[in-house]
Amino acid sequence: MRTLQAVILDVDGTLVDSNDAHAHAWIEAMKDYGHQIPFENVRRLIGMGGDKVLPEILGIEKESEEGKKITQRRKELFKAKYFSTVKPFPQAKELLQAMHDHGLKLVIATSAEEEELKSLLQLIGPDVEQLFEQEAAAKDAPASKPDPDIMQVALKKAGNHADEVVMVGDTIYDIEAAQKVHIQTIALRSGGWNGEDLQGAMAVYDDPADLLEHYDASPLAYKG
Repeated sequence: MRTLQAVILDVDGTLVDSNDAHAHAWIEAMKDYGHQIPFENVRRLIGMGGDKVLPEILGIEKESEEGKKITQRRKELFKAKYFSTVKPFPQAKELLQAMHDHGLKLVIATSAEEEELKSLLQLIGPDVEQLFEQEAAAKDAPASKPDPDIMQVALKKAGNHADEVVMVGDTIYDIEAAQKVHIQTIALRSGGWNGEDLQGAMAVYDDPADLLEHYDASPLAYKG
């Protein structure tokens, strides 16, 4: 690995505590269309987009008539009912600021749509969005993680070689997507996955606060 130049960051479960909220929104949306799905069946898929969740759970495509209705209902429910339960993880803003102050280029890689992403970033701090140089969101890639599409877009927008970049994420899907474009991952347990699940990462921390506390000994400080 060369000297680190850029960090690609997931948002949900990594910077904000939103994974349960997303799961509940999906479950309620599916219930509204006649599907009773246990929480744990959906929760383990959070980190993927609707293009993966719906085929996995219901055997339907996101772009099918029912898939579009459920996806839209999930979006409405998350905004109206569940967004108020979402909170930034402690020290998330400070971690972003530290990376920025150390001269690292910050790029978002998320399955979220643009409006939802902006709202999530606002939770972290009103000026947080300006810390990011680029973002790759749902509109930028046809397939969500663990497919590599979002990571490929984020890497291209970063303008760096893969071995000058690390990914910070919270799910096995982040790790798998990053591996497919030869990027190593720093994983956080804050999204609900344990260390054994995240063993494909180069380093694992509890949450943004833990990573910030150990910043100087972490891969974020790698100088080659």
